[in-house]
Amino acid sequence: MKVDTRTLNRTYLRRQLLLDDVDLGVPEAVARLVAVQAQEVDAPYVGLWARLPGFTHERLTAALRQRAVVRGGLLRGTQHIAAAADYRWLRPLIKARIGGNGLSPFRRQIEGIDLGELLDAAREELRGRVLTRPQLAKALGNRFPGRQAIALAWVAQHQLALVHPPPTGVWRRRGHVHVALAEDWLDAPLAPGAGIEELFRRYLASCGPATIADLRNWSGLRGLHADAERLRARLRVYTDEAGRELFDLPELDLAGPDEPARVRFLPEFDNLVLSHEDRSRIVASPADRAVICPGYSVVRPTFLEDGFVAGTWSIGPGRLEVVPLRALRDAAAVHAEALRLLEFLQLPSGTEVVLRTG
Repeated sequence: MKVDTRTLNRTYLRRQLLLDDVDLGVPEAVARLVAVQAQEVDAPYVGLWARLPGFTHERLTAALRQRAVVRGGLLRGTQHIAAAADYRWLRPLIKARIGGNGLSPFRRQIEGIDLGELLDAAREELRGRVLTRPQLAKALGNRFPGRQAIALAWVAQHQLALVHPPPTGVWRRRGHVHVALAEDWLDAPLAPGAGIEELFRRYLASCGPATIADLRNWSGLRGLHADAERLRARLRVYTDEAGRELFDLPELDLAGPDEPARVRFLPEFDNLVLSHEDRSRIVASPADRAVICPGYSVVRPTFLEDGFVAGTWSIGPGRLEVVPLRALRDAAAVHAEALRLLEFLQLPSGTEVVLRTG
């Protein structure tokens, strides 16, 4: 069965909690998304505000402090917020697949050091307590003199299941990152053994229908084609307008292509923009993608009109500036939603929305 781009768009918006108003708690919403991109401290707050009616800063802060959700390195090795129960199976699965990949920047600093010995030392230093990353670095530097201490701390963070407890990750909080052993912070062991099928199912529930290349782009994992073939009989298969094969969960329906989609403002690095290799279901053209992602590690804050990325926004002196990619269908609706965002961002009094035109 062939699926057109607008159907993929509306289905994706619904699964990402951006088509309908859905009343969910923060842990449930985060679990629905599997993991919420958190490279920028405030971005998860804006992302959940866009998705949950009546969302307030305190709701995510409380979930972090209550350990219902945790922040740490997950998909693609980058910072995400995940439900505590999901972190416990997702982190071991990703680590088992990635192994030591990603350590090349630190090879010189750990050359001649037994990696197991370094990780055991980091566990001993962290056992039962929370340290800042510089504190962990200092402790490891004392154990391995002559090495760049902060590099040792980064290696430990890459290889161990470390989470970043509050105040790290709390709204508008900057400063040293705090680290703790996940088992200690969650007061529960990790749960290795979750199969790749669970990853497939959860991804498709939040981002499907999708290609294997899309799943690889989202997760950072390689070698998924054999897994897909093994699971094929338990999945539904579509094709998109370009003839690519899309996998989906058989129990989930597609949304109608003409369902209304209201204006939404999203933060930098939002899941909606990053979760597919082919982003045509949400970004209309390669030229638009070049504006949104102008560099390897840059993904600008965006806004949606009629379900597709229609422009970017940024904060400047005294202004929240909204820059459309093209003429808007309903500039008044975009301006009204920008005013709502302005209130949520808690910017200084007198800050105005500036909608660039022409």
